[in-house]
Amino acid sequence: MVTPRVLVLADDLIWQTRLVDALTRAGAAPAVARTATGLHRELPSSDAVVIDLTARGYDPILAIVRSVAAGRRVLAVGQHDDIPLRKEALAAGADRVYAYRKLFEAGPATLGAWLATERPTVEAPS
Repeated sequence: MVTPRVLVLADDLIWQTRLVDALTRAGAAPAVARTATGLHRELPSSDAVVIDLTARGYDPILAIVRSVAAGRRVLAVGQHDDIPLRKEALAAGADRVYAYRKLFEAGPATLGAWLATERPTVEAPS
């Protein structure tokens, strides 16, 4: 089995560390970016991206759009009560949006399950 390289885009050091640890425990090889420049630099060598929606140093929705446009799967993480931002992340192309609490309590299992699922393919109309 190939170990997926998952880019963590988070400017908060605590969540960055937690996400890296959870991804490592889920069997991924995490890399880290803290800015849009870092995302641009690391995205080509990444298989998937986990994006923290509560960012100060980058636009998380634009980061999702760019990651999806590059053909990467995206999982977003954010505050459970910010429903508009969570919906915006899904509309931008994130596979899922998980609350911080979910990843704090069951991060490795949750991330491992996400990595194990196939991305749905869209067939062209006949």
